Amino acid sequence: MWMATALLLAGCASFKPQPPPDQDPGGNYVTLTTPFIAIGDTQEHEATGFPLLDNDSAIDAYVEVAQRPPEQPLFGRRIMEWVIERHPDEPLIHLGDVLDLSCRSEADRMVKLYRAATQPVTVLPGNHDGMMFGIYNYGGLEGTFDTNVEKWNRVCKRGTAQEDQRKKTRSEALNKREFISLFLSAWHGYGRPGSVAPQPRGEQRISWRDPDPAKFVSGLEVQLRDGRDYALSYLAQRLRLPAAPGAQRDVIIIALDTNQLGPLASMWDTVMGRSPGSLGHVHADQIRAVTPWVIEAARNGDIVVFAGHHNWSALAVESRLLMRQLISNVPHPLVYLSAHTHRGFWAAHRTLDRRPLLELNVSSLTDWPIAYRRISFAYDEASRRLKVRGELMPNAGRSIESDADLLQAWETQTCDRSGKSPGYLKLLDAALVTQQRQARGSLLDWMVASLAPVCESCEDILYDHAQRYHDLMLDALIQLDTDLAARASKLHELKMPAWCKRADFGGCAQQLKDERAEDFKAHVDLFRRKAQLVDLVSDHLDDLTNPEAKAYMTCRAVMAARADFEATPDDANSNRGEAKRRAENFFLIEASVGMD
Repeated sequence: MWMATALLLAGCASFKPQPPPDQDPGGNYVTLTTPFIAIGDTQEHEATGFPLLDNDSAIDAYVEVAQRPPEQPLFGRRIMEWVIERHPDEPLIHLGDVLDLSCRSEADRMVKLYRAATQPVTVLPGNHDGMMFGIYNYGGLEGTFDTNVEKWNRVCKRGTAQEDQRKKTRSEALNKREFISLFLSAWHGYGRPGSVAPQPRGEQRISWRDPDPAKFVSGLEVQLRDGRDYALSYLAQRLRLPAAPGAQRDVIIIALDTNQLGPLASMWDTVMGRSPGSLGHVHADQIRAVTPWVIEAARNGDIVVFAGHHNWSALAVESRLLMRQLISNVPHPLVYLSAHTHRGFWAAHRTLDRRPLLELNVSSLTDWPIAYRRISFAYDEASRRLKVRGELMPNAGRSIESDADLLQAWETQTCDRSGKSPGYLKLLDAALVTQQRQARGSLLDWMVASLAPVCESCEDILYDHAQRYHDLMLDALIQLDTDLAARASKLHELKMPAWCKRADFGGCAQQLKDERAEDFKAHVDLFRRKAQLVDLVSDHLDDLTNPEAKAYMTCRAVMAARADFEATPDDANSNRGEAKRRAENFFLIEASVGMD
């Protein structure tokens, strides 16, 4: 598998800005919806499982997001929590990549945050939601002798004590079918009229409509498949946006699952030297399932907007051709909402239909530029133009026209409320990011270890690099403990492992950092204890509910992402540089699209 990844690393395309939206000619726009929130790519990451070369910082020299700053797996989900809490009355759409490795532990942490939300929330599957790292389409997890699947499961087995089997089962990895089943239970629930519980195995088709037409998630089309076809499962949703006062048309979002990735597509993508998850796939069975929704909306005079995780240009050609058949039923201008790129943009595409398709791509909550959109729609009946208002957030009530403005908005709304100065927190995070980048392994070591036979000493490099990363995670937790003092008191209520020798968390963490392993067995044992302590504390970070603690963790996750971005050469940041984003209208907050 390392060779396929090496091909992926070698595939480096030059940047070409996408075609911009047309200039709005003005008109008599009537607001159709109240605002909703669109976020993407939170990529909650399990960092305490079995160390993998694929998760090693050596790759980070070639793919910058292979291993993120230690603040991200510890505090990153607090950014999403912050967004949820700032918009309690506005529906929220997560445009995919909720998870990173697609581990059950990652999903458990995110579900906990979503269940606390007071507003309607839904999630579109991303390529990381059901595939390891978003690139490995392994066969069915029931294959006992499938070493790749076991590899996936091992990386999801958290750093708990060996006797704690609750987190070391054979089903810690979460495949596409299981991710959809989790969504149906945790986000959608089974209590609504006519809802159907997913079966644990066997092919199953679910078609559901809410009898209450005002509900946000008003319909589901689900296909669940087993074995090597698990990634062909899909979850499509019909979303009804809240109507603005006086609106004469409803707005319906057809939220597609762009990750129907079968074994054939996976093999072909690998041969072509790209990640199987980098391209989006929508199959004919899903198109057939959602077509009645589109026809019904057109008959009712509703505006139909499409959404999917992958950006339009990242959809496979055959999928866009199938989409052409679907959108032929829409008698008004075309709009598509997406995520996946981690950079964000506005674009107008003219290759599918005589009508242009306006795309708003939201940036990531994981990598800089960390931002999201507050979206509403307006329509001019006379000119038949649809306007998309996509307010760039957070903005502290002021226009965001540069990265400096965006960073200032985060500082004002999080760092300033943490009890610590933004300057102090910036220094902490910049130092950790620098240490992480300096501790990278070499790509040569990574490749040699991949080719070596399985043996104890062959895995030594894995534990060496993983320990360096866990030392930095412990540093971040010690800093949090020191900075928050009494506000972090719940961390001091945790029962420490016996090997901490009655030390509190800070003392135990320092003991582990000072300990030196003499042989391979001691090396593995030391790593497991570090991972166990990180896992123990990380599981309870969500219990820190006072406003200062929440602001502190949110601020640190944002500052670390910014520091990592600033330390990355412009030719290695996946086109996320400010100048390139400006060329694709990142800072634009509204655009319109007509019929030609």
